[in-house]
Amino acid sequence: MRSSSASDSVGGLVVGVDSGGSGLRIALARTGTTRTTGTDPAGAGPDAGGRVLETIASGEPVRTGPGGIDAGHLLAQVLPAVEAMAGRATGAVGRDGGDGGDEDGGRIVAVAVGAAGMATLGERLRAELPGALERAWGVRRLALAADAVTAYAGALGQRPGAVVAGGTGLIALGTDLSDWRRADGWGHLLGDCGSGAWIGRAGLEAAMRAYDGRRGGSTALLARAEERFGPASGLPAALYPRTDRPAVLASFAPEVAGCAVDGDAVAAGILERAAGHIAEAAAAVCPAGPAVAGEVALTGGLFRMGEPLLGPLRAELGVLLPEARVVDAAGDPLSGAVAIAAALARDALRLPQDPRLLQLTR
Repeated sequence: MRSSSASDSVGGLVVGVDSGGSGLRIALARTGTTRTTGTDPAGAGPDAGGRVLETIASGEPVRTGPGGIDAGHLLAQVLPAVEAMAGRATGAVGRDGGDGGDEDGGRIVAVAVGAAGMATLGERLRAELPGALERAWGVRRLALAADAVTAYAGALGQRPGAVVAGGTGLIALGTDLSDWRRADGWGHLLGDCGSGAWIGRAGLEAAMRAYDGRRGGSTALLARAEERFGPASGLPAALYPRTDRPAVLASFAPEVAGCAVDGDAVAAGILERAAGHIAEAAAAVCPAGPAVAGEVALTGGLFRMGEPLLGPLRAELGVLLPEARVVDAAGDPLSGAVAIAAALARDALRLPQDPRLLQLTR
């Protein structure tokens, strides 16, 4: 990374990839026309994320096997999709393409791949993608990131702060731009406290308590559980054999929120406990110190639950992080992947490298 403040031409295309449990999303974007280094430490500014030309979504998740995330399966989806988008956008694909403007106008100059499980299951991606993408497009600038990093970049850009990404699972990530701090994201058996799966499981437990006549039960949640899954006595047999248990548990979280809105004290208490867990994760990763901006962004489908969760969460954050400012996420993980690729193309990436969370090749 250069430290001078000189600028030069850097036209071209960048690719952002968001690979998760529900499928794959790919975006093609055009970079800005100027590379600026040594300025704008937040990595903000006009066109910082590139101008998105087209996106393609696939409902087929990238396979994961004994060797980790299947690099070949990811490439089989990404390569033809990007080449088709680039062809539609510029009429030229690959390293020798052009769009009638500068010589790099149709050339892919940087790629960022954000993938769920990258930290623990990304060895094949780290080993195979750099060579494969260089052979296919002549591109050497590649960022391989955990999906929490692309969620961070989409939510806050390259500013210091903390991001909580919540959906079926939950993870918090923070940085002061020198290193990363992570909390939770350990899956529904060991963590993901406050997540959709956690809320759904707590709601179903309260339903079963009501079915048994034990303290802490909720007849309202029992009614909703039986409406959704059938008789309560059959719930273990319906749930335990499934391989998608976290998603099934999370599917009950909106029912917990609905009961809380209707005045059920048990459901409201579950969401209050969830809010406490989420705030604790944010506090664990939020950078401290007078020179660091205390911004916390919330991103992911969990927070579309609205006030039943957000109300107690704001209160908990006010206690644990009284000086932090809760902000809206500017974008999603796919926009974060595009932003990382565009910054990498400009030599302007400020987010810290980490062998598990954000690895760069150039």
